[in-house]
Amino acid sequence: MRTLLTILFCIACVLSYAQIKPVKLQCEHLVNPLGIDTPEPRLSWQLKDDRYGALQQEYRVIVGTDSAAVVVGKGNMWDTQKVASDQMLVCYNGLPLSPFTRYYWKVDIRDKDQEVRTSDVVAFETGMMHISNWKGSWISDGHELHGKDIYDKSAPYFRKEFAAAKKVKSARAYIAVAGLYELYINGEKIGNHRLDPMYTRFDRRNLYVSYDITSNLKNGDNALGVLLGNGWYNHQSMAVWYFDRAPWRNRPAFCMDVRVTYEDGSTEIITTDNSWKTSPSPLIFNSIYTAEHYDARLEQPGWDKTGFDDSGWGRITLRGVPSQNIASQQLYPIRNVEKIPVRSVTKIDDYTYRYDLEQNISGVTEFRVEGDAGTIITLEHAELLDENGRIRMSNLNEHYRPTDDSDPFQKDIFILSGKGEDVFMPKFNYKGFQYVEVKSSKPIELTKDNLTAWFMHSDVPPIGSLETSNPLINKIWRATNNAYLSNLFGYPTDCPHREKNGWTGDGHIAIETALYNFDALTVYEKWLADHRDEQQPNGVLPAIIPTSGWGYHWANGLDWTSTIAIIPWSIYEFYGDSRLLSDCYDNIKRYVDHVTDLSPDGLTDWGLGDWVPVKSRTPVEFTSSIYYYVDVMILANAAKLFDRQDDCLKYNALAEKIKKAVNDKYLNTETGIYGEGVQTELSVPLQWGIVPEAYRQKVADNLAKRVITDGSHIDVGLLGSKAILNALSENGYSDLAFTVASQQTYPSWGYWISKGATTLYEAWAVEPGKETSLNHIMFGEIGAWFYKALGGIRIDQQAPGFKNTFLKPQFVKGLNFSKVTYESPYGEIVSNWERKGKTISYKVVIPANSKAELYIPTGYTLKKIRLTSGEKIELNRISENVYELVAGNYHLELK
Repeated sequence: MRTLLTILFCIACVLSYAQIKPVKLQCEHLVNPLGIDTPEPRLSWQLKDDRYGALQQEYRVIVGTDSAAVVVGKGNMWDTQKVASDQMLVCYNGLPLSPFTRYYWKVDIRDKDQEVRTSDVVAFETGMMHISNWKGSWISDGHELHGKDIYDKSAPYFRKEFAAAKKVKSARAYIAVAGLYELYINGEKIGNHRLDPMYTRFDRRNLYVSYDITSNLKNGDNALGVLLGNGWYNHQSMAVWYFDRAPWRNRPAFCMDVRVTYEDGSTEIITTDNSWKTSPSPLIFNSIYTAEHYDARLEQPGWDKTGFDDSGWGRITLRGVPSQNIASQQLYPIRNVEKIPVRSVTKIDDYTYRYDLEQNISGVTEFRVEGDAGTIITLEHAELLDENGRIRMSNLNEHYRPTDDSDPFQKDIFILSGKGEDVFMPKFNYKGFQYVEVKSSKPIELTKDNLTAWFMHSDVPPIGSLETSNPLINKIWRATNNAYLSNLFGYPTDCPHREKNGWTGDGHIAIETALYNFDALTVYEKWLADHRDEQQPNGVLPAIIPTSGWGYHWANGLDWTSTIAIIPWSIYEFYGDSRLLSDCYDNIKRYVDHVTDLSPDGLTDWGLGDWVPVKSRTPVEFTSSIYYYVDVMILANAAKLFDRQDDCLKYNALAEKIKKAVNDKYLNTETGIYGEGVQTELSVPLQWGIVPEAYRQKVADNLAKRVITDGSHIDVGLLGSKAILNALSENGYSDLAFTVASQQTYPSWGYWISKGATTLYEAWAVEPGKETSLNHIMFGEIGAWFYKALGGIRIDQQAPGFKNTFLKPQFVKGLNFSKVTYESPYGEIVSNWERKGKTISYKVVIPANSKAELYIPTGYTLKKIRLTSGEKIELNRISENVYELVAGNYHLELK
């Protein structure tokens, strides 16, 4: 038996050894993407190698147009040859890329044993690459021919038939839209994206989407169909942000090129032109902000198939291009990601039913029902119920300014056809809700099966996990992620109902929570392009991005619009990728220089301050000046990274000036207290490195005393919530930080959970009748703190992208175990600890080609060290209680 086990073990080792290779190859941080427009796309990979000390000593990237040649190591576009480097992210630097071309690539690496390991061959495909490569015209059903204008409520259909006379080898569709769309070919919807293309400043940049439609075409006749929606382009609903007055506002329009390559090598391009036809659709009203109205009696079966009689359809009208910047949409798309179960359905009367979901979500409901023609069904979506069990909208429609009752907030209207089962799901809208009240104009019998709820958001891959012995902590983590995803729709928003705005403050406060939990880089690269579109020549940014023009006059100070610096820097820290930081460098510089012109003494009161605090108040000048310092330090560090020595010297000096100005005015060096000594005043300077080192512990001690005085509860607003837990746990008070994080009474995150929350709220207080949004991410920093404190997985700025990880787990009182994983650019980092009496059993995984520095918490000693395989090893001791961990799977014991 022992011999058999030995043989099986040897076989397993051989198989494992054979599987060592580069994996997870990506181009522009996407897998096998279509429509790449950048001439120097980024190529990245990981090394699958679980062995102790696994690393990459050299790489060779091969790119070519012939996949078979690339397989055998021949690339006609780029061959780096052997590069002695452990780098796993490179920028393409070969022959110029051509548009509409598929490129194959692979990577060879040399491992720790000098063995060459080869990846599978993957691909990326270029798109338009330049606006001049578009062949189609922009078309609409516009008012020139049909008397339609921006106030027309119907969503238009468009169709065209064409013949594929030869056998199709491949086909691509490229579609750019001002507004929203769905694309259909031969009766089938193309793709599973929702709300394409993403929202931009439409008069400055428009996005197009690329599709592989080879399998959707057939030899002979084919039909193309497009349904256009308003989105943010033609905003018809009225609200306080004046999107109805946007300078770009117009009737939706689109441009499409369908490129067909035949097996004989010839190419045909079918474009949008005067040959297309248009007609109103059954979608009689659509608003991204409020709801949709659908009349099933107006359906035209077969409208997107060949042979349809479109003789009654009208001519299209040609339109000018909305902007001169038509860019490829390269990000994880919005999808119906998760089906949310209906917890219960309650019959209120013969006409009315209430559906309760298991959680609060962003998304849509899909409704199926049979009934008489003309029966009107309304589906009203809400977060709250009143004392009678009916839905209550008072916390959601505060900012809505309707001019009549034709556009009710978050209430879909569905008119039945009377021809069997009708199905309705909004195409160009989403909502925030947990309850749905369904009303019928005629008596109706409904069950759970009639309604399906879809959690809808940007489908960013989850890359982090958390599980602890405290169910409350687990619920807070899930609620934080639910709130984050509910507010990710191609840009981060504040809430999925009341506003749907890209508030900059919410965006940068939650950035670490976002990046520890999700692979969201592509969404943030798009959003920072929106920032660059919106920035004024003098550097000023609006408070919400994108915007129709609102937000340049209020709320756009340092504490909010520091997104322009904080997010690119955070992306660099988490991914080790400096492209976004480089793209935004001049924008950060303009922004900082403008503030410097306004604030020559180093202090600024431009901002909103510690928004929605519990009770204490912190001077706006204090927090805004600290964010000014943060931005300047980021600029100085970026200047050093990009070898801009003059800028580096200039902005380091400016940062010191701001730091001195803040400390001179607000720090009492005798007491170690900033200002009045409230939680935000003490935690924010600790979080952002304002406190002089000589006073750091004294300030931290005062913070701990203040928190205890406040009942070990939070007394902070938005800016303080970013800092409070970090400032405590990073300065010797991790147990107190955990006590604060795990409170269940007001004010706390756990208080919301005790009230039944499945997302985070906009305000700490939950007062019946005075509620605000129940699905807000702005207090979401706690989601990142779990990784930084309980898992101890922290960034090393000198080795970004977790090339080196600072591993500083906190074995806090009140937890028996904590399991944290994070998928870094190098692979999965695992930090799992369990309390066994006075011993901590600690399991750590450091992925191949990376390392970590393990900091043993004060009061603990490292007693046993072995690999998961059982092999005992010695760790390199860097300093007292700090050890180096190379790649490997470890089992440690501490007492």
